[in-house]
Amino acid sequence: MGAEAPIGIFDSGIGGLSVLKYIHACLPNEQLLYFADSGFAPYGGRPEEEIVARSLAIAEFLMQYGTKALVVACNTATAAAIRAIRERYPTLPVVGVEPGLKPAAALTKTGTVGVMATKGTLASTKFNLLREQITAASNVVFIPQPCIGLADQVEKGELHSATTATLVRGYVAPLIEQGADTLVLGCTHYPFVQPLIEEVIAHVTSRPITIVDTGEPVARQLVRLLTEKKLLRLEGSGTMSGFTTGSQSALQTAFAKLLGLHPPVMQIATSA
Repeated sequence: MGAEAPIGIFDSGIGGLSVLKYIHACLPNEQLLYFADSGFAPYGGRPEEEIVARSLAIAEFLMQYGTKALVVACNTATAAAIRAIRERYPTLPVVGVEPGLKPAAALTKTGTVGVMATKGTLASTKFNLLREQITAASNVVFIPQPCIGLADQVEKGELHSATTATLVRGYVAPLIEQGADTLVLGCTHYPFVQPLIEEVIAHVTSRPITIVDTGEPVARQLVRLLTEKKLLRLEGSGTMSGFTTGSQSALQTAFAKLLGLHPPVMQIATSA
């Protein structure tokens, strides 16, 4: 495994494209493999053992390509499965995503932060330990808001529909009303509905509200790990390939619509 090897990135569906965008921008010479487990999306309501099994199966699939690093571009999968992945591949650089509670605690002026995430992420031990640690250190109050159905709307490509707007309003307005001045997007699908979130905020309050997305810090952490291990691909043009357990055309459309990219996409049997 050397610098020429690819980087694997996976999510329960297309949400991880919000992370891939930053990775592609930070690492333009790299060969990127993106796996969307859309046949099983979303992970948010699934049992933890099922998420672990899916994550390990996808990691194994990506490792067949000689992957030099793995990015778990899904908050729910990070919370449930990153430990199991690191145990199975102890020498592999593995980067996960978790809700940006620490940056949010540094940004809030009211001391109240809303956390939009899946039910699975908010119920996880990993999330609750992080929340307790940061609250103890900063006295910041985190209000968890499970956003049931929102990742589904993004998967369907309904970024501006009336149904999605209603969901967003129902999740965002109560957080603002409870005094939150900072909102954490705790699911990689949610940056794609950030314009709707901003519209709701503008209707509910004239106060400035900060939105925290963790895609960029994940890309920076990946760069750090690859630099440390001397695995950066410094020359040559980068490439990108997609794999999906869902619809091939749906992932191609998502790449084009959300990132303006047109990589080859292969459909994979759901057993990965």
